[in-house]
Amino acid sequence: MKFGRIATADGEGAILAHSVRGSGLTLKKGEVLEATHIAALAEAGIDAVVAAILEPGDVTENVAAQKLATRMAGKGVRLESPFTGRCNLMAEAAGLLLVDTATIDAVNAVDESITVATLTPMRPVVAGEMIATVKIIPFAVAEPCLAASLAAVAAPPVSVAPFRPLDIGVVSTVLPGLKQATIEKTLNLLDARLALAGSRITREARVAHDTPDLTDLLRQVTGIDVLVIFGASAITDRRDVVPAAIEAAGGTVEQLGMPVDPGNLLLLGSLSIDGRTIPVIGAPGCARSPKENGFDFVLWRLLAGLPVTGAELRRMGVGGLLSEIVTRPQLRQADANG
Repeated sequence: MKFGRIATADGEGAILAHSVRGSGLTLKKGEVLEATHIAALAEAGIDAVVAAILEPGDVTENVAAQKLATRMAGKGVRLESPFTGRCNLMAEAAGLLLVDTATIDAVNAVDESITVATLTPMRPVVAGEMIATVKIIPFAVAEPCLAASLAAVAAPPVSVAPFRPLDIGVVSTVLPGLKQATIEKTLNLLDARLALAGSRITREARVAHDTPDLTDLLRQVTGIDVLVIFGASAITDRRDVVPAAIEAAGGTVEQLGMPVDPGNLLLLGSLSIDGRTIPVIGAPGCARSPKENGFDFVLWRLLAGLPVTGAELRRMGVGGLLSEIVTRPQLRQADANG
């Protein structure tokens, strides 16, 4: 592709690099100059313009953007029509965004003329939300350059794991100092989180914060896909009330603690309910807040049908330091007064 200042008289078929305005004339950037444009420019006294001239083997920006975006789009993703060298990838339904970052990096490393940007991986998205965009920087790219970018994509790196409508069970343990209003607020916040996925709380129970009482209740739970336990007191050890009760009820505790803050004190386990192995989340105290925390990281994955294991939790440290929740009993940093 040639680029530069050319005489207006020689501009037919060239792509205008900058908008031109004057004497009642308006031509937009990216306009392909035709004979009528040349005449209008001459009449306006504009004898030269900055333009791009395509050469054999060049692929125009919109065609290149659409070809690459088509290669990038996986399940749950649709494309919008390309414009000005851009092709957007959109979520077809609410779900969790999956991104192969190595492939995105490989495409962006091919040439500065071809770029791909995505939202943060593992982010919940809604239907119709833009999740990625392919942008061609110049008005055209050489075919070998586009071919190299396409070759860098062995499999579609952008997809959406759709949320599934699940039945959620909630158990809240109670101590004398815990207000019922706090429990109600917690349930309302969980309902709001679940609404995005079309899931709902179908079983809810409250029991004393005591290992035998909680064990008895867990043995009676039925008809759910995921169980969330909100302890009246934070879980501080595998021998504490919530993990001890899960194991006494015949379940397992796979992980206590995660490298996400707020959310460090989350428990991940399982119980056999109705002949199925059901995930159990021992929610950290920050799950009572609407702000993003480690509880969300686990909940979104379960709602999207993705595997959640102790190994998965241990890989969440990079990006796991989240914004502070000021209502926490003990903040990460002291205030100005210490």
